[in-house]
Amino acid sequence: MRAIIIEDEPRAARRLENLILETDASIQIIAKLESIQESVEFLSFSMVDLIFSDIELADGLSFEIYESLGTVPPIIFTTAYDQYAIKAFKNNGIDYLLKPVDGQELSKALNKLKSLSKPAIDPMVLQALASQLKTESVAYKDRFMVKVGQHIKTLLTSNIQAFYSMDKGTYVFTNKQRSYVIDYSLEQLEASLDPNRYFRINRNFIIAIDAQMDIVSWSNSRLKIDLLGYTEDMIIVSRNKTKEFKHWLGSN
Repeated sequence: MRAIIIEDEPRAARRLENLILETDASIQIIAKLESIQESVEFLSFSMVDLIFSDIELADGLSFEIYESLGTVPPIIFTTAYDQYAIKAFKNNGIDYLLKPVDGQELSKALNKLKSLSKPAIDPMVLQALASQLKTESVAYKDRFMVKVGQHIKTLLTSNIQAFYSMDKGTYVFTNKQRSYVIDYSLEQLEASLDPNRYFRINRNFIIAIDAQMDIVSWSNSRLKIDLLGYTEDMIIVSRNKTKEFKHWLGSN
């Protein structure tokens, strides 16, 4: 079985490839793709039997790939979001795996796909799921608990300007320009925060739409953010996030 992985995080793609080969040695991963454009170009000229696909890529939702191609092979979606729309889509013969991908769940998904009677996915179903994912109401975190000395303090998410990682720890940076350590990874935070209010600009930083920041042009078409009161490190928007970040700023 010829398969591809569509995932914009190289480490996650490598881990998934290893897990797939451990689960079913008959699967041949012929490509690992990182963007919508790259995936469309590859699938336009290559035949594959199965796609492992993340949903949120750096240049948009992966559904754009399949809508543009029309007929596509079966897809196992890999995502950090467990929403009703995904469950509904699962009932149409497509499975999903929550990150980090579990080997047992992967095995079940592969067994399910082997029993599919339909050779291809209806693009209209993909379009309906994409629309639901964009509009579905999600319960995002509205507060965090932090330790201040011997006391526990509640921080409303609306009072947090940014989240960042440093020296193997994760911190919140508040409107009062103070930092507190929290027991979350940035990956967990990214999945639990409202994407209309918070954006992950690089591997180490998630910033709020209403943060007190000054955005300036930086080298190689990148952006530098000066966050009022934050002096820990220079904040640079990743090159592959710049376009999406500008769009996010303009759409909120």
